[in-house]
Amino acid sequence: MEFRRLGRSGLNISEISYGNWLTHGSQVEEDQATACVRAALDAGVTTFDTADVYANTKAESVLGRALAGQRRESLEIFTKVFWPTGPGGPNDKGLGRKHIMESINGSLKRLQTDYVDLYQAHRYDKSVPLEETMLAFADLVRQGKVLYIGVSEWNADQIARGAALARELNVPFISNQPQYSMLWRVIESQVIPTSEREGISQIVWSPIAQGVLTGKYLPGRPVPEGSRATDENGSKFIQRFLRDEVLTKVQQLKPLAEEAGLSLAQLAVAWTLQNPNVASAIIGASRPEQVHENVKAAGVKLEDELLKKIDDVLEGVVETDPRFTITP
Repeated sequence: MEFRRLGRSGLNISEISYGNWLTHGSQVEEDQATACVRAALDAGVTTFDTADVYANTKAESVLGRALAGQRRESLEIFTKVFWPTGPGGPNDKGLGRKHIMESINGSLKRLQTDYVDLYQAHRYDKSVPLEETMLAFADLVRQGKVLYIGVSEWNADQIARGAALARELNVPFISNQPQYSMLWRVIESQVIPTSEREGISQIVWSPIAQGVLTGKYLPGRPVPEGSRATDENGSKFIQRFLRDEVLTKVQQLKPLAEEAGLSLAQLAVAWTLQNPNVASAIIGASRPEQVHENVKAAGVKLEDELLKKIDDVLEGVVETDPRFTITP
């Protein structure tokens, strides 16, 4: 496993992170989820990402139990706050002070830890003054419950304003967690340049485009039973990639992966890590074998000629419009 600094900070994280969206507490039984976490640990992964909303808090609990007994200082545990949790009361969502303060306490209990290494605003909350949100995060840092703060799917302007307040409050705002893959590059033109100026790294999710970049979805064929495309929560993210035009081009990447000595999935994950502003790529898994395969993307250097060939193959199906940064 290789490691990178997260933003302009002293925190080292593994190039491959393990995330449990759509798996722990929902798609995957707990013994299998634990086996996947153990596989990640065995492969040298030290960075684990979750969120309170995943399986309505169950995913945090499963991860907490799976990591129990590990040396806490050897792990980087990340979670997030924003989306509704619990019974859905008026303060059970968003980035108001009350919800943030109560959410971190619940997350720490479920994760069986006294602190999280990174606490992330899961989306931008237009209904709450940014000053209130950033002050709440700053207070959690000073209380020792949170070491660093980050965000997820914020656009360039939101990141810049958040970073300015973080400087005023003297708290370490060091990361953004966006969707990023060969097919989805909306962060490249605005978010990444802004992040580089502000000392912020990307921790990217869906580096294999919800599984499309594994090549298992074939043009003109029905989607495989039990795949992400059939999952109630995950299917809305994958539908945009299931066009025959896209799937045909993904199949054309297979010779390029073979040329690099990689599987399609490994090529996809390694591709995201070629961007110097990306500190880590999050992988999920329903089976330990998926972890063993995808972690092999760590430390891979793709030649410029290969990167150009990838761009040529995918021309016409890559999304680059920064307006597609996900917002509620």
